[in-house]
Amino acid sequence: MPEDYSGQDLRGRDFSGQDLNNANLIGANLSDADLSGANLSRANLFYATLTDANLSRANLSYANLSYANLIGANLTETNLTGANLSGATLYMANLNNANLIGANLTGAGLTDANLSGATLYMANLNNAGLIGANLTDATLIGANLSGAGLIGANLSGADMEGVEGLDTVTGLVD
Repeated sequence: MPEDYSGQDLRGRDFSGQDLNNANLIGANLSDADLSGANLSRANLFYATLTDANLSRANLSYANLSYANLIGANLTETNLTGANLSGATLYMANLNNANLIGANLTGAGLTDANLSGATLYMANLNNAGLIGANLTDATLIGANLSGAGLIGANLSGADMEGVEGLDTVTGLVD
């Protein structure tokens, strides 16, 4: 039976390496929690607070992180394949070398986020805010950037083959 932590105050807790597959964490407060290396595949983190949480090398494939607060979170080398991050706040989050293949980032706030080396193959970044984001050497093949804001974003070395919606992007410099 999956764990149910919905609405709980779990600030600073150590969940590193734990199996939280399919866990219910709706609205949970996981600020400053250590979830490094944890299996959160298909977990429901809708509206969860993960401010400054350590999610490095965690498995969040197909997890629901819509409207989650991930300000300053460490998502280095995290597996977010197929994850739903629509409306999530990732201000200053570190997604260095994260796997975001097929992830839904519609309307996500990624201002000043570090996405260097991230794989965003076929990701949906429709209306995402990437102001000042670092996308150095990121893979954006087939991604949807319709309506995204890229003012001040660093796209040097990024692979943008087949990217959709470039004609609607704000702040993209040729």
